[in-house]
Amino acid sequence: MASYLYYLLPAVGGYALTSLYFLKNPHFLHKKKQTAFYCTHISHRGGSGERIENTMGAFTHAAEVGTEMLELDCHLTKDSHVVVSHDENLLRQTGQDVNISSLNLEELPPYKETLEVTFKAGHFSTGSDRNIALLEDVFRKFPQIAVNIEVKENNSMLIEKISDLVKTYNREAISVWASVDSTIMENCRKTNSSMPYMFTVKRALKMLLLYYTGLLPFVPLGESFLQFYLPQIINREYIPETWILRSRLVIFLIERSVLPLSSSLQIHLFVCNEEQDIEAAFAAGATGVMTDYPTLLSNYIRRHKQDT
Repeated sequence: MASYLYYLLPAVGGYALTSLYFLKNPHFLHKKKQTAFYCTHISHRGGSGERIENTMGAFTHAAEVGTEMLELDCHLTKDSHVVVSHDENLLRQTGQDVNISSLNLEELPPYKETLEVTFKAGHFSTGSDRNIALLEDVFRKFPQIAVNIEVKENNSMLIEKISDLVKTYNREAISVWASVDSTIMENCRKTNSSMPYMFTVKRALKMLLLYYTGLLPFVPLGESFLQFYLPQIINREYIPETWILRSRLVIFLIERSVLPLSSSLQIHLFVCNEEQDIEAAFAAGATGVMTDYPTLLSNYIRRHKQDT
């Protein structure tokens, strides 16, 4: 047994040191990835705590206070317009139990006058703009601001139309594919492989497995960003449907597993709607923070730049 350990321990130690070295110096194994942009300030649904979510009014306000990325979701109307909306069914947002896909663009109802902030229960936003926005209008008005486009349905026509708009407005470097579903992401990547893209849930789990077995430095990764909930908001602001995520032990393990990856990836943590959460996200190594309150985040960043 002793002789077995005599060979095993140096081998394991050497492997661990080699893995750690290449994790810190990936350019020795892989061609350096040219990330088009870095963003610290990300506005969730355009900043849904300060204006009605996903409206041009929200996006304009977020841009005015200094956001570097707009996060949004897209759906397709019956007459094939790409519109910005978190939900396909409009009951929560408009009070009308209809699907976007069943309506033509001119038939879309306005948002409610006040809308509850999803990640801050009991808090509501309002604004003069209550119209559902076109993705094309977002691209036209904010040509220099990065946009994180989450696709929730495996609809080839929707994905193709998003890609066409991205190409038309020459935004491939600053428009990001996002989806939790690997099948949807595959379709997005096949349609437009020039756009940077996020990790899906399945790919993120695989990456974690590679990381903790020491294999991550030896596997090329195409993804540019890992987008994840700030662990401390789970079960406080975000109540997961999956029962396993309600366990404090699981949340602890997620925090210890995901956040160390910030040394080798751009990590965007969300949804940080309290100053203590913003502070915790940056302290954990997040390269970007996503919030419903863009003014709050801008003020935090400004103060801390002055302090340094």
